[in-house]
Amino acid sequence: MAFWNESITMVSSIEELKTIATNLRKDGLNSQQIADELSLSQDTIAWLLTGTNTEQRPTDVRIGWRTIGVRPARITAIGNIMADVVIEEFDEAEIVVGISINGIAFAHEVAQALDVEVAIHRNVDGEPGAGALSSKYGQVGGGKKVVIIDDVLSSGVTMSQTIAAIRAAGGEVVLALVLVNKTVRNEIDNVPLRGLIRAVPV
Repeated sequence: MAFWNESITMVSSIEELKTIATNLRKDGLNSQQIADELSLSQDTIAWLLTGTNTEQRPTDVRIGWRTIGVRPARITAIGNIMADVVIEEFDEAEIVVGISINGIAFAHEVAQALDVEVAIHRNVDGEPGAGALSSKYGQVGGGKKVVIIDDVLSSGVTMSQTIAAIRAAGGEVVLALVLVNKTVRNEIDNVPLRGLIRAVPV
């Protein structure tokens, strides 16, 4: 399996990927942030940081979307596609929540296209997927119909935590939408789950 790092050079071995993950840890990123940066599951990141037995290596697919991310017009284009999916699935959304860090730019564009509020669920240190809703953006309470946006769904832990946080705040999650779904799931915690692309190991 081939991987790409941020300088767009081919990472040709698991050892190189372990080095990248270790360096990101040294830079102060937690496991969830490293998973976001490398578009890998947190299980894979844990294995890269501590694992030595290749037979126990998690099955994963690294998703590289840097070509989209470097140009705002491309983020806008993907955001418009996502907004179209939201309208197709549920056309009464009142607020869009972006999961930090990679879901924020897409969520902003989706909210703009739908002319609704935008909110942010930022990751925090703690258990896998841990996060909190920011008070500086739109608020999800009062039974608002909420769409969650992220870039990649791997294990679904972060998405589940985000759904739980929104429900605890009084929002109703009507759709979870990601750029890439790395699972065969079409729902998560009784919420419809859609991905623009599905990438599943076979």
